[in-house]
Amino acid sequence: MLKVTYENNEQWLNARRGKIGGSRLKDIIVKRGTGYKIGFYELIAEKLSITEDDFDGYIPNETPMARGTRLQKMAIDRFSKEMGVKVDESLVIWSREDNPDICVSPDGSISDTEAIETKCLSSARHIEAFLTQQVPDEYQMQAIQYFIVNDKLEKLYFTFYDPRIPAKDFFFIVVKREDILEDIVAYRIYQEKILKEVDEVVNKLSVI
Repeated sequence: MLKVTYENNEQWLNARRGKIGGSRLKDIIVKRGTGYKIGFYELIAEKLSITEDDFDGYIPNETPMARGTRLQKMAIDRFSKEMGVKVDESLVIWSREDNPDICVSPDGSISDTEAIETKCLSSARHIEAFLTQQVPDEYQMQAIQYFIVNDKLEKLYFTFYDPRIPAKDFFFIVVKREDILEDIVAYRIYQEKILKEVDEVVNKLSVI
């Protein structure tokens, strides 16, 4: 057994980066199936990433939501440059004409047929999305909602940006209407049903 003593907590934490320790093992071992758990992507991210205070724009104690908002414009600018298109970043809400309670707030739009959603995730989730080329599970409904709201939308560019991963700081996954038609129809019907039930309860309680 190799034993190394460190002078302070920061050195100790840095020495653990990219390694499997006791507390991480549960996020590595897969008991069912053949996929990878988040610990696998954390190891890759730690070996590839630079520490946050090593790149311009680092803000100590910044919340994930604040960080995502701050980096959103950088991600869209990067997309616009690489794709050679102009992106409308206006603060808007899209709603269905036949049911305004079904809506979505696009991060950017190119036209009625193409829109952009940006995500600036943890480095591990960023790597996971790139390696799997899949929109993370927690955002799949969000992607579908774009198509439910906008009947003309054909493509959604789901963009990912993380400047802590210089090797692959930016990429995007294209979600196409034709690939999720069944979900679009099913979840639109489901939303309409739920909204109808909500209105019935609201109307009932309003007269009490």
